[in-house]
Amino acid sequence: MNKYEDELTHIRQMMERSSTFISLSGLSGIGAGLAALAGCAMAFYILGQHQIDYFDGKPNYYSFQVITQLGLTALATLIMAITSGIYFTVRKSRKLGHPLWSLSTRNILKAAGIPLLAGGIFCIIITWHNLFYLVAPCTLIFYGLALVSASKYTQADIFWLGISELALGLFTTFFVGYGLLFWGIGFGLLHIIYGILMHKKYN
Repeated sequence: MNKYEDELTHIRQMMERSSTFISLSGLSGIGAGLAALAGCAMAFYILGQHQIDYFDGKPNYYSFQVITQLGLTALATLIMAITSGIYFTVRKSRKLGHPLWSLSTRNILKAAGIPLLAGGIFCIIITWHNLFYLVAPCTLIFYGLALVSASKYTQADIFWLGISELALGLFTTFFVGYGLLFWGIGFGLLHIIYGILMHKKYN
C-alpha cells in the first residue's frame, strides 16, 4: 500500500512542477528591492542637483537633460533588478534540480509580460505629454497587475505582493509630489519584506 501511495505522491509532485514555477528565490526580491532603493536615491539626487523640489505638490515639467538622466537611472535600476532576479533564481533552480525553462516559465513570462509591456508603453506616452507625476503610480499599478496575472503559475505569495503593489499605486495617485517616495516603498521596501518572508518560508 505504501508503495502505491509513494508513487501517487511522486506523480502529484511531478504534475505540480510541470504546471507551477517553484524556483523563485526570496533573495531575488531582496536584490530587486535594494536596487530600487538605490535607484530611488539616485533619482532624488538628480532632482536635487537641478534644484527641483519634488515635494512641492505641483506637477513639474522637466528639461530634456533631467528626463535623460532619470531615464538612464531607471534603466540601470531595471537591469540591476533583473540581473539579481535571474542570478538567484538560476542558483535556486540548480540547487533544487528543477529546469529553469519550462512550460510554467513560459506561462509566467506571457502572463506578466502583457501588463508590463502595456504599462511600459503607457508610461512612455504620459512622459511624452509631460505627465511625470503619474509615472510612479502607473508603474506600481501595472506591475501589481503583472504579478497578480502571473501568480497562478507560481507561489501564491506573489498574488498578495501584486495586490499590495496595485493598492499602493492607486493610493499614490492621490498624493501628487510624493510618487517617487511611494515608488521606493513599493519597489524597494515591499520587495525586501517579501523577499525575507519568501526566503524564510521556502529556503
